[in-house]
Amino acid sequence: QVQLVESGGGSVQTGGALRLSCTAPGFTSHNCRIEWYRQAAGKQREWVSSIYLDDSTAYTASVRGRCIISQDKAKDTVYLQMSSMKPEDTAMYSCRTAGPPTCNTWGQGPQVTVSS
Repeated sequence: QVQLVESGGGSVQTGGALRLSCTAPGFTSHNCRIEWYRQAAGKQREWVSSIYLDDSTAYTASVRGRCIISQDKAKDTVYLQMSSMKPEDTAMYSCRTAGPPTCNTWGQGPQVTVSS
């Protein structure tokens, strides 16, 4: 199975920016897509964004226009660049590989906190 290593996150003020990284060695050879999810305290986990091997992307409405998902296949890494951040973006962010059976792997972080 594809393993995930996430990085980035932290604390920013409203209007700030952060970049999250998700490194998943071999995800392209396994034909995985990468997805970002987030879970705020006391709320259900929600899908944030996806990027496919053909570089097509999708975003949930609440982040569309403020987030850009991209991938560097040579580095096996997907990035989620977040800008114009809002307090409601505060959550634990996780990336996930999805697609064929060997792709169903979840990461465990990082925490993003946006203060007003």
